[in-house]
Amino acid sequence: MFTKNRDRLLNQDIARSFFHHVVARAKDLMSDEHFTGDGTLIDAWASQKSFQRKDGGTDGDGRNFRGQERKNDTHASKTDPDARLYRRSNNAESRLAYLGHLLIDNRHGLIADAMATQADGYAEREAGLLMLHAQWQRAPRRRRTVGADKGYDVQEFVDLARELGTTPHVTQNLARPGGRAIDRRTTRHEGSAMSQHARPRIEPAFGWLKTIAWIRKVKLRGLAKVDWLFV
Repeated sequence: MFTKNRDRLLNQDIARSFFHHVVARAKDLMSDEHFTGDGTLIDAWASQKSFQRKDGGTDGDGRNFRGQERKNDTHASKTDPDARLYRRSNNAESRLAYLGHLLIDNRHGLIADAMATQADGYAEREAGLLMLHAQWQRAPRRRRTVGADKGYDVQEFVDLARELGTTPHVTQNLARPGGRAIDRRTTRHEGSAMSQHARPRIEPAFGWLKTIAWIRKVKLRGLAKVDWLFV
């Protein structure tokens, strides 16, 4: 009986239904105008040893991969094919992982939307736009703002966010070659500084998920199940 109900409830639609009911209960405490978005790394339930060549070639038993060039284009995990080799920065180690994304309100830092994706360099911005689109669908005429770090300072994200009636209060990426998408037209307004001041409120949400909710390293495999668990 437990197994039967577990399989029935291990469903993304049911998880999101529960989530939306919680958000509805907290509606009076939440802002529907000012948000912050960000993503975090979630370790997959797969080892580096399982990351092997897709073409059937051999890299040994997978234990010693020093000096080998391993990429998601040529390699995949035998344990969890949906996991991707990813690193958050140039100084960090590559890990088999997913990305978890949150959209919080800036009033009390409550989670307004959540989703998990495969880990790549575009996922944070794409997930951010999907969550903003969901907010736009609920009230297309309402103007909103969204704070985000410098990883979102990309012209495509900024333009699409504005099309969704959202002003992107994104940290300027001063090191980006070729210029920045955010300029003085945005940063000169007081609201931009207020969004940046509120942006750290997303970190306690990630901290709770990774420690209390055991999301730091998931014990499920496959994107559908990881997204279910994260939501």
